[in-house]
This record gives sequence, C-alpha cells and structure tokens, in this order.
Amino acid sequence: MSTPFAAKQDREQAGAEGPLDALTGRLRAVRTQWRDAQSPQRDYGAHGFPSRHVLSQITDRLGAALFPIRLGPGELTPDSEDAFVRTSLESAIPLLTAQIRMELAAREGQGKDAADSEARRIAWAVADRLPEIRRLLDTDVEAAYSGDPAATSMDEVLLCYPCVTALIHHRIAHELYKLGAPLVARIIAEAGHSRTGIDIHPGAQIGESFFIDHGTGVVIGQTAIIGNRVRLYQAVTLGARSFREDEDGNLVNEPRHPIIEDNVTIYAGATILGRVIIGKCSVIGGNVWLTRSVPAGSRVRQMKASVAIEEGDPCD
Repeated sequence: MSTPFAAKQDREQAGAEGPLDALTGRLRAVRTQWRDAQSPQRDYGAHGFPSRHVLSQITDRLGAALFPIRLGPGELTPDSEDAFVRTSLESAIPLLTAQIRMELAAREGQGKDAADSEARRIAWAVADRLPEIRRLLDTDVEAAYSGDPAATSMDEVLLCYPCVTALIHHRIAHELYKLGAPLVARIIAEAGHSRTGIDIHPGAQIGESFFIDHGTGVVIGQTAIIGNRVRLYQAVTLGARSFREDEDGNLVNEPRHPIIEDNVTIYAGATILGRVIIGKCSVIGGNVWLTRSVPAGSRVRQMKASVAIEEGDPCD
C-alpha cells in the first residue's frame, strides 16, 4: 500500500505537483506576506509558541492540586493526596515555565537566557500563590452554596457549577497577568470561557466570595474591579462605553470598565458600561442599561411592564 510520503516521492520523481502541494505553497505565500508586513526581523523558527491544548492541561493539573480529592483521580484519600499534589506540581510547573518562556521569547529583544530566567521566576511565583488562590476559591464556593437554594452541598458546587470552573481559570490567569505573562494568561482565560460561557479578562480584579449564578453570557472586561461578596447572574456585561485614541489613532488601554463595590447584586441581562462606580450594597435589576455611577444602597430597575388583557378567548 502506498503511503502519503511515498506518493509524494513518486510525484517529485515524476516532476508533477499535486493539488495539495500547490495549496500548501499558496498558504506559505500568504503566511510569509503577513509575517513580513507585521515583523520582518522576527525569527519565527527560533522558538515555539504557547499552546492552548497544553495550557488547558496545565490548568487542569493545577486545579487538581488545589482540590485533589474532588478534582483529582477518584481513588485519592486524605492519606495519599499530598503525594498526588506534589506529583501534579512537579509536572505542571515545568510545563508552565516552558509555555511562559515561549511567550517571552516571542517578544522582540528578549534573549534566551533572560527569557529562561524570567519564565522560571513567573512560574514559581504563580506556584507560591496557589495557597492564597485556594483560600479565595473556598470563599467563592461557599458564596455559591449559601446563595443558591438549589445547591445540595459544596461538593456539588465545586464539581458542577460553571462559575467555579471559570474562577479557577481566572484566579490562576490573573496571577500570570500581573506577573508579566499576559498571553499565557489570556489563553487560560479563554479556555475557561470556552468551557463555561463566562468571559473574564485576566486583568479584571475580583475580590472574595464572588458568585455567578448560571453564568452563561457573562462578560467582565480587562479593567473591571469587583469587590467582596458580589453576585452576578447570567448575561451580565461589565464593559467599556468607549475607547480613547492617541494622536496616532491607536486605542489607549486605560481604565474603562466598571468598579463594583462590596455586597452588590446584578441581575440577569444587566449591562453596565464605562468607568462607573456601583456603590456598595446596591441591587441592579435585570436588563438594566447603566452608564453612570450610583451611590451605595441604590436600587436600579426597569420600568414596570404594562399588561393589556383583552376580552374573549385568549387563544383565539
């Protein structure tokens, strides 16, 4: 049976170019044109590039190290979980270091030795933050359990609630973002978004006891700041109202997303845009569109719907 490689050799010997060879060449030409236009001096063959697949695996291993009995293998017991955590970290930290190194090496002007050293620093700094990440996640799980009468146990919340999966990704990604690996952080955040439908930029600052009920369609922008004991429902947007440009027409990356103070509840479908402040203990009703700050203790809601009841058979 002829193999693809043998078939290619046969074509080369015959001096013929097949349709896939031609298509491969055309794709190469488009790649080269784009690369030359973007960064003609960059050596794309000198290093790899961070992998979504590998970073998803790393996040899963770190999640299992954070919650070994619940997110690790089924046979774990309290007597064996330390050994499992150590093994998980022994594999995850070098893999994370390699992914960060690829991001750093891809930046122009970053030498190999400097990238190696900085990647190790960032990866171990993230590892050092894992106990605090676990503490924060515990408050998130407790907030979900106490805030949802449908939850039968905190184990159910940890294993089944998309907000917890999203926050495991976010709290790891946020540390990477702060430490100087924004691309790796963004890839991890996008993996959480793909899994849950909850889109949290790794730059967003989120306090303790954060609960997103249901979660699908929630968007939290890069410069959003969320306090403690905040609750969101599905399809809430904490977005930007506008983007300022510099003198060259480039968008300016400046604070442009809402600040949500402690003990705020935002119901389904609400959209809050711009660098506005939602005062502590406020309640924002469903489907509200808000572009200005509100003081502490505010109750913001839609006008009451009008209902018209016609005479006769309602199905006629």
